Amino acid sequence: MRQRLALVVAILLVPAASLLLAATKTDTLSVSATVTARAKLTLSYSAMAFADADPDSVPSIPASGGALTITAKARTTIGSTVTLVVKAGGDLLSGLDTIPVSQLKWTATGTGFAAGTMSKTVAQSVGAWVSSGSWTGTQSYTLLNSWSYSTGVYTSTLTYTLTAP
Repeated sequence: MRQRLALVVAILLVPAASLLLAATKTDTLSVSATVTARAKLTLSYSAMAFADADPDSVPSIPASGGALTITAKARTTIGSTVTLVVKAGGDLLSGLDTIPVSQLKWTATGTGFAAGTMSKTVAQSVGAWVSSGSWTGTQSYTLLNSWSYSTGVYTSTLTYTLTAP
């Protein structure tokens, strides 16, 4: 019985003794992640058209593609203002004939999105938000209709700029 007890004690003490003799070393690892300002802009379509209509019955022609869906995503410092603007490259042109681009107007839906009138000289605000995030809204464009327009196919280019400082 004594031998058995001595054997049990020996079995229990050997691992405990090895723990007392064990060496332990800890170290640290520094971790860093670089996050820079970033902006991503998605427009639901890349071309917009306005069908011909009688100016008396349709004084404001809606874009045939319906509302333009805009998704703006930005990473920036806390408290910085993220801006989305649009500017026309010029008036609507058909040969030498023009329709002032200011005849192009829009309404907007979505948090931070704003209604406006197109300009070829000053970028117009489409939306503004504070800090990083993702925002989705719509722009519904209309072209003011007039009997004074010459016949033709008129074109211009709109440039959207999303800025995350």
